[in-house]
Amino acid sequence: MLSSRLMAISSSTLLALVIVFVFLSYQASHCDAHKQKHWPVGRSTRFYDFKVQKTKVTKLCKSKEIITINGMFPGPTVYAEEDDRVIIKVTNETPHNATIHWHGVRQRLTCWSDGPSYITQCPIQPGQTYTYEFTLVEQKGTMLWHAHISWLRATVHGAIVVYPKKGVPYPFKHPYEEHTLIFAEYWFKNSLKIEKNVLASGGGPPVADAYLINGHPGPKYNCSATDVYKIDIVPGKTYLLRLINAGLNTELFFTIAGHEMTVVEADGEYVKPFNLNRLMITPGQTINVLVAADRPIGTYDMAAGAYMSAKNVPFQNVSAVARFQYTGASLASASQPAQLPSFNDNLAVKSHMDGLRSLNATNLPLDIDTNLFFTIGLNVEPCHAPNPNRSCQGPGGGVFSASMNNISFVKPAVALLQAYHDDIEGQYRTDFPRRPRKAYDYVNGAPNNVTVDTASLSGTRVTLLDYGANVQLVLQDTGTVGVENHPIHLHGFSFYLVGYGSGNYHASRAKLNLVDPPYMNTIGVPVGGWAAIRFTADNPGMCLVHALPPRDPHELGPIDGLYREERRGATTDSPSSTSRLADMLKKLICSHRNLQVFPLFLFQYCDVS
Repeated sequence: MLSSRLMAISSSTLLALVIVFVFLSYQASHCDAHKQKHWPVGRSTRFYDFKVQKTKVTKLCKSKEIITINGMFPGPTVYAEEDDRVIIKVTNETPHNATIHWHGVRQRLTCWSDGPSYITQCPIQPGQTYTYEFTLVEQKGTMLWHAHISWLRATVHGAIVVYPKKGVPYPFKHPYEEHTLIFAEYWFKNSLKIEKNVLASGGGPPVADAYLINGHPGPKYNCSATDVYKIDIVPGKTYLLRLINAGLNTELFFTIAGHEMTVVEADGEYVKPFNLNRLMITPGQTINVLVAADRPIGTYDMAAGAYMSAKNVPFQNVSAVARFQYTGASLASASQPAQLPSFNDNLAVKSHMDGLRSLNATNLPLDIDTNLFFTIGLNVEPCHAPNPNRSCQGPGGGVFSASMNNISFVKPAVALLQAYHDDIEGQYRTDFPRRPRKAYDYVNGAPNNVTVDTASLSGTRVTLLDYGANVQLVLQDTGTVGVENHPIHLHGFSFYLVGYGSGNYHASRAKLNLVDPPYMNTIGVPVGGWAAIRFTADNPGMCLVHALPPRDPHELGPIDGLYREERRGATTDSPSSTSRLADMLKKLICSHRNLQVFPLFLFQYCDVS
């Protein structure tokens, strides 16, 4: 991705595509508080103990220390069932600040456990502990967790696997076995030092030294002939592969030599099954596929390689390879190679996206209350070097940045959720524009009579939405510096991808799918194009929309909800315990049960009168 390659951040401005949605805040009044009142209560409770620690690894004949969870790379898998409550104690044993984001978990009434640093929490400082607690309300499928501060995400990541309730079958053929494949990027150098150098130079990060599949690069890389992940296959059986792109920068193609894949789930939501030979997965996305072991006995390559939509941008062009090995295959025979698409095959990406259709779109908003239009893209800022004779490494000696509606995010001094709850002034503004300041030919550049600055404005700005509003958000790629495919993630919600296309978005010409659009939480906005998503703003708290290149934080902004003034009246002084906050929230919701503005599952916690 061009933004992930060419993006840098000045010491005072975080180059982020950022907005915050705030409805009703119930964060603890102190940034280091980590004990919360737990409701809604799940069916069962799953406990995990995560330790952030340094671990020595050797890849490609070179050793280095990386940051991991419990010494594992990738980290431990979080297993649960639908509606379970999950409690994860995170202890930071490193000298670096840390947070963990539970990517895809909608955090119903638990936004304090979402994880983005300086948005819903302050970082977990060295030697400190934070306990994340959430309930997987009506959620199942494959998700992921990852660090949500600086470049720790490069090595601090793992899978979340949520099974259906006991006795509830998959809506597809039950697999013989399930396997999780986590894709990642790997650098010889320390990832935190790389980030520091990028910020200082104003240029883009270096190309990854390798791609990994479950921590293994595969035989195409130096010194890696035996560093290969392998799945043992029984002929005639069907396998479920849970695919996760935990990478920082790169969208990836994936294929299995000689085998067709049936896509059955995307971003933790079932889809109508469809077949393909290759797929594209963006950072943050998860895709489940069924694979039938119906080929002649042998060993087949599984390959993950770059999809690079931007022009003239360097990338790692060697693919990671794992093995799909049948029982009885000769170890002496060569593995059958996999054929990936060309690195810039946009038609292969479109074919994959066109196949995504929801099994059940009953909650799709048809009547829209709020229309938002956000441009996304790159900018060039003046060089920040202290020596006026020294240039930065961006275009024209400047500094790369990113923006939405030409505004780049500035990290606040206080976590935004705390600032909202405690009425701390001066931390953010509520004037994030709902449309671009200027309308022009976004993809192809501005006409001569319209001036479009390559620099962006900066600030901590949020957009305000009413609780319960049906929202349509159009995300438009721009060519101010260069067009590219943009992975965008929405915290606290899933959304319906109702449309996408090339060129500039025009409401009168856009073809929207209002019948069975896929229900996603991460989407790649097409290169030189647009994507339209819809969601209902019904999750109290502060949630984010953001791009997924390695910026920190890399979010969109807060929604201020229907109950802001009532919340203030109920908490004139900061609560000393989170139980008072939970009691306040319960009282608020239960007093509005007749208005039908809150989800029905919340009312089970109200007293019967």
